[in-house]
Amino acid sequence: MKRLAFVLGLLILARTALSQEPTATLIPNPAHANTPPLPPAVPSPPFAAPTPKANAQAQFLLTPAFDPAAATREWLHSIPADEKAKSDAYFEGGYWLILWNFLITALIALLLLATRTSARIRDFAERTTRFKAMQVIIYAIPYIILTAALSFPLTVYERYFREHQYGMATQTFGPWFAEQLKGLIIALILGPIFLVALYAVFRAAPRTWWLWATAVVVAGTFFFSFIFPLFIEPIFNKYTPLTDPKIRDPILQLARANEIPVTKVFVVDASRQTKRVSANVAGFLNTTRIALNDNLLNQCTLPEIRAVMAHEMGHYVLNHIVKLALFSALSFLVGFALTKAAFDLLVRKYGSRWGVCDIADPAGLPLIGLSIGIYFFLITPLSNTSSRVIECEADIFGINAAREPDGMAKIALKLGIYRKMEPTPLEEFVFFDHPSGRSRIRMAMDWKAANLPNGTFDPSVGKPK
Repeated sequence: MKRLAFVLGLLILARTALSQEPTATLIPNPAHANTPPLPPAVPSPPFAAPTPKANAQAQFLLTPAFDPAAATREWLHSIPADEKAKSDAYFEGGYWLILWNFLITALIALLLLATRTSARIRDFAERTTRFKAMQVIIYAIPYIILTAALSFPLTVYERYFREHQYGMATQTFGPWFAEQLKGLIIALILGPIFLVALYAVFRAAPRTWWLWATAVVVAGTFFFSFIFPLFIEPIFNKYTPLTDPKIRDPILQLARANEIPVTKVFVVDASRQTKRVSANVAGFLNTTRIALNDNLLNQCTLPEIRAVMAHEMGHYVLNHIVKLALFSALSFLVGFALTKAAFDLLVRKYGSRWGVCDIADPAGLPLIGLSIGIYFFLITPLSNTSSRVIECEADIFGINAAREPDGMAKIALKLGIYRKMEPTPLEEFVFFDHPSGRSRIRMAMDWKAANLPNGTFDPSVGKPK
């Protein structure tokens, strides 16, 4: 998803998150918005054979209580030191990439303004046609190509060389570059459409554009979230039905238990690009689709797969796309209001030097991008927190639906290959858009303790392998 989101992000004037986890854009069924998680069933005592009542009570008294904190430490200590150091280095390097992506985007915007390149593209568009919508399209195409080309050195380092350096990528440069070109072509189709709508608002409401532009962005987000997993992802990867009943049927049982209208599970051939595990539940009404990538299928056991799929179903059932859209709307509302103030001030001071007239002038697009880019860079902790809260809700739903605490702990370890397992509280607040591995394992162990009879624990069950 990051391939296209990076290019479109320059258009939509926001930044994409760095990390990928087993979650994807989710289009929930509104009918399920208020569906509560299934209450966990209390499992029967973990003993091989029934015993008389007195003996069972004595056994419960003699069995040591399960300590979630100690169990969490045991899971974390099962990670080899060299693998933990490598994962920490990879994820901490992402902190700097947030800064570098922001600086590169800002420098490109200033370059296009200061050299009057943006104004020259606008002049060419105005000479070509007198129709305002077509002028925006003619401006948008070279603008997208220029910004993609100027940011390509960082893109190729971040998404190709760095991924190979840390052993995350499986794709050679040729196929990888071909996919970048596909993403650029899609951006050249969807980007101008979005900008036509945005500049129509600028022309119609030059004083209150920041209100109506927010509505355009939210509508665009909904539209893109709907079409991406169903129509754009298949351009990059092949989706085939999962035929193994040992894996397929438990996933469909989880779906039926949570009123998700699907009859098939699809497998995505992501292993030809990456070693990451991933899955999603996407679509709307009769387009709803469950998919997991082949890395998840090949690297994980059934309990781990159930834990991941229940998490993804939680996004769908809990209507998380609506919650994220509301946060996005509020963020853009404030961001556009601040952008309007900054844009008007800077145009009054530097407009003649840059060749920018007003908000309806396409030549001012780099200035809009710069202003809102600064805003979103500064609210990175808030954006990550909103996503992290959503992911935590899906974790809670998933563990109650799948009832696989050890599966959840094991998948957290696998995600720890590229995500720091034990961040400081400040790190987790600022940089994590998902709960840390430590937080997820502790949640699973707390659930496990709460759902064992009388809080007892059989030490032979659930040890990290």
